[in-house]
Amino acid sequence: MKKSAKPKPKRRKMAHASEEMKEWSALLKQELEKLPKVIAKPMFGMLCYYRGAKVFGALPVTRSIGSANSFMFKIKPMPPNLLDRAEKDSRISANENLKARKWYIFELNSENDLHDALWWLQEAYEKAK
Repeated sequence: MKKSAKPKPKRRKMAHASEEMKEWSALLKQELEKLPKVIAKPMFGMLCYYRGAKVFGALPVTRSIGSANSFMFKIKPMPPNLLDRAEKDSRISANENLKARKWYIFELNSENDLHDALWWLQEAYEKAK
């Protein structure tokens, strides 16, 4: 008897990174690569950032998850104070699939968001010990 195949979950569609986001990613990349024990690996049109063996962020190079102006960060486990802060920030989102994996999407609207974007990436880095 043939086993019935489980339906595969829908893969999130990847947007093309905007020219602005490519510039912002380059700026964020410069800061992340100053941190100790950070390794960047290309994956699906993004650069994934690791602290040792633990992934903590993904910056668009050519593709982005979410919109053309977004990146992802991972904080596992997310402390209650940070979770509360993330839930109150309209630039941060996560669908149920991403939340289950502790990934969050940060949407940049302007250059003014870079400070907060870097703050979240540094928090993710700190928690990836």
